[in-house]
Amino acid sequence: MALHGFVTKAAISGVVGAAAYDAVRKGLATASLRKATVIAAAWGIRVAREAERMAQGGAEQARLTVADVVAEAKERAGEDASPLTVVGSVDS
Repeated sequence: MALHGFVTKAAISGVVGAAAYDAVRKGLATASLRKATVIAAAWGIRVAREAERMAQGGAEQARLTVADVVAEAKERAGEDASPLTVVGSVDS
């Protein structure tokens, strides 16, 4: 199931990347070098922001999944599981 999601994301990324490449290539042919460079940089910034957002979401999901597995393992082993805390959180 996870492999299917990975393959789907990879295919979508490939299609988006190919479209962006074609757009930049066509832009280079018709626009000045400076304008094409600005367009390429803007696309790069957008892609980097989206990749960062996706990575943060994935990292958070992985952290929560691992915490759930560890808590369940402690419960099955007969050890009291401590409540989850967020690093840097302030208790009122």
